Amino acid sequence: MNQCKVTAIANQKGGVGKTVSTVSLGVGFARAGEKVLLLDADPQASLTVSLGIKNPDELDVTIATIMQRVIDERSPPDGYGIIHHEEGVDLLPANIELSAFEVGLANVMSREYVLREALEPLRERYDRILIDCMPSLGMMTINALAAADSVIIPSQPSYLSTKGLSLLMGSISKVKRQINPGLRIDGVLLTMVDNRTNNAKSIIASLRQTGDLLRVFNTEIPFSVRAAESSIEGKSIFSHDGRGKVAAAYEALVKEVTEYEQRQNARSRSQERLR
Repeated sequence: MNQCKVTAIANQKGGVGKTVSTVSLGVGFARAGEKVLLLDADPQASLTVSLGIKNPDELDVTIATIMQRVIDERSPPDGYGIIHHEEGVDLLPANIELSAFEVGLANVMSREYVLREALEPLRERYDRILIDCMPSLGMMTINALAAADSVIIPSQPSYLSTKGLSLLMGSISKVKRQINPGLRIDGVLLTMVDNRTNNAKSIIASLRQTGDLLRVFNTEIPFSVRAAESSIEGKSIFSHDGRGKVAAAYEALVKEVTEYEQRQNARSRSQERLR
């Protein structure tokens, strides 16, 4: 039985490292032997550009094209629109067409489930699908949360970034109650961390004191201009600066996520045996 895991990388605030984290996690899991699909769910196409597609608006097939086919009840051909990246991950790209498509979703029946239906046949081909969400709580983000098994929330240790977490948590809880009961939060990922500042230290300590209410990954992603450079180069941080501190942090994060999932799966199997 296929055990594909679909994870949404989400935060309604921009500039918190969602795209870099999606690429780094995806390539990290691919380096560990998994078959990985990265899905760009943002009309700004940051993920698409970060994987070397410099002119995404020239693409004929994107996630908007595939979702429209789902609405029209036309099954896409096998591998339709998927781009293979040299670092071992596959990409379902996006471009500006997704913006108009999202507006049109308002008039579609069962509009929250279109992306889930589009991903259903792809679950059989991949071990893991990571969705890079747009920095908003619009219909595409709702679609991503409805399609996902879990959410990872990148967040800077800053006042404005953490202040928005409560709004995002409320949206995730609403999706869990009304649309996707199996959705869970894997944790908050602290990004662009500069531990030299007292403000960052204070916010990180405060977040970690929430205990079971909100899990915060032990791994912290340090601030580095090398991460931004990797996106411009169309590469992952592993190719751009494989011996740097950011690559080491994402490698540790891949290991932490894997171990967390293994514990969750073992707990689920134990609970099933007790029923």
